[in-house]
Amino acid sequence: MSTFPINLKAYKPLTLDASNPKLTPEQRDALKANIQLCRDAIVFFTATGAARGVGGHTGGPYDTVPEVMILDALFRGSSDKYVPIFFDEAGHRVATQYLMSTLEGSLPAEQLMNYRGANSTLPGHPELGLTPGVKFSSGRLGHMWPYVNGVALANPGKTAFCLGSDGSQQEGNDAEAARLAVAQQINVKLLIDDNDITIAGSPSDYLPGFSVKKTLEGHGLKVLEGDGEDVDGLYARICEAINTPGPVAVINKRAMCVGIDGLEGSNHGHDVISVDAALKYLEARGHSDAVANLKSVVKPSQDYTFLGASEKYDSNRNVFGDAVVDVLSGMSEDDRKAKVLVVDSDLEGSCGLHKIRAANPEIFISGGIQERGNLSAAAGFGMAKGKQGIFATFSAFLEMCISEITMARLNKSNLLCHFSHAGIDDMADNTCHFGINNMFADNGLDDGYETRLYFPADANQMKACVKSVFNNPGLRFIFSTRSKVPLLTDTKGGELYAGNYTFTPGKDEVVREGTAGYIVSFGEALYRSLDAVERLKKEGIDVGLINKSTLNVVDEDMMKKIGATSFVVVVESFNRRTGLGSRFGSWLLERGLSPKFAYLGTHEEGCGGLWEQFPHQGIDPAGIMKTVKSLAS
Repeated sequence: MSTFPINLKAYKPLTLDASNPKLTPEQRDALKANIQLCRDAIVFFTATGAARGVGGHTGGPYDTVPEVMILDALFRGSSDKYVPIFFDEAGHRVATQYLMSTLEGSLPAEQLMNYRGANSTLPGHPELGLTPGVKFSSGRLGHMWPYVNGVALANPGKTAFCLGSDGSQQEGNDAEAARLAVAQQINVKLLIDDNDITIAGSPSDYLPGFSVKKTLEGHGLKVLEGDGEDVDGLYARICEAINTPGPVAVINKRAMCVGIDGLEGSNHGHDVISVDAALKYLEARGHSDAVANLKSVVKPSQDYTFLGASEKYDSNRNVFGDAVVDVLSGMSEDDRKAKVLVVDSDLEGSCGLHKIRAANPEIFISGGIQERGNLSAAAGFGMAKGKQGIFATFSAFLEMCISEITMARLNKSNLLCHFSHAGIDDMADNTCHFGINNMFADNGLDDGYETRLYFPADANQMKACVKSVFNNPGLRFIFSTRSKVPLLTDTKGGELYAGNYTFTPGKDEVVREGTAGYIVSFGEALYRSLDAVERLKKEGIDVGLINKSTLNVVDEDMMKKIGATSFVVVVESFNRRTGLGSRFGSWLLERGLSPKFAYLGTHEEGCGGLWEQFPHQGIDPAGIMKTVKSLAS
């Protein structure tokens, strides 16, 4: 279907004036019609993301349509009085930005049907300058309010808005933003969707005592709380906020995915709606063309066959949890409670910690969306000898925790961190969620408390790595990808890291021998590098492959081995500016080794999609082979 199957021309451009807080019957009817139209559209085009396997977060943008429609009408009525941007600190609500860009004429409606797809310019978080009509980059959860404070200060006499959520309000950034807004009487208005739902459950359950309303009132903000689905009440509260000088929070209570059968009130609504649920919803709403379109969507598949890789794939981020449970099973319950504490930051299902909670709930804490404090709590538990904290979140959020990591090191903590979603593989959320600056964790001095960075290549090596380093002292960071990775094979086709394999921290491993030169790689770049090596050998270039699964320790023996050959190529999905490659060349030169050297890594803004991120960066097998051939010639 070449046209968008829901008639967005039915949208009724509405103008509202905040000096009149009461809606006329005609305004109310137009507003409600626009709300329903936009909610239907969001269900449809986010579901195309589900159908194509790229995900897409339906609940947040669906829920906040009423306040967005009111803002749109206010902007149309008095654009000179406002900063006319729908700033949103819950960046996964990107569907709002794309839909509004379409309604204003900047983005073709048909493009929405490739939501989050590779090269669609519609990634999972809004990116300024990438998508037509998008007016800001949201970054990660809870990062926009401090920024909007500055926007408001740059626009005196105008009102700036920031769409928030009960989840984003858990982040420490918002507490700082609130204090500044109150102290400087910044004219910023918060529209907060408070549905008591985040990824891992309900804040009222895992953070009893936390109240968005009481917290913001404690900072000194005026707070207006009410039913977010009551259009008249919502509009009146927004008008009161606008007509009140200084910062005001409008808290909108509603169930998540209200009106969607099977999702209403459920944390499953946080992510993308399933195709089946979307079809049921759209059929009930009479959108037969949208139903037909959604049924016709074909999930793209990668048909490339990787040499040196088994047909078996596994999710290392979940295997981490299984491996920890295996280690804990060898301890008594009393020992576990006395010696181990696991602190989650609302991502237990994404980082494998749900496996630990299910098996050993007595050592598990749901810490909410406050990564800095949770990492420090886990580190503080591990301050005493014989105790250790375990912490996990996405690798992109490691950058938020650098100071806390330093504090953990200065206090000699025993801390095991699992940072999942490292690199760029399967990252439709795109650049702001790339886990590419993980080497920042190694920010201590040469004589400082030990820090080790590990990135196992497959499920077998992940299990061996966790078992080996679990009881080691110091800071240990284990990285995994969002994507599943294949089990690697040896030259005879057997599993490379199965059987009696033992992981040795600090030691690099030969995956394939070579005489012409070596590729050094790790993580999800390793199996792609192995494929390139196998193909290059068939073409007569005898290149070898090294798995550098301990990222921040020089293996002197291996350095001599590879440094004596003609060339060395580092292949990684980390940031080319800060990753392993940025260090490796110096390590070679410091030892008087001077092979030809190149390093490939992430160096461009993302393209969305899943595996497509790798060829986009030139770190797929074709890109690796091209670089090796240039050095070998």
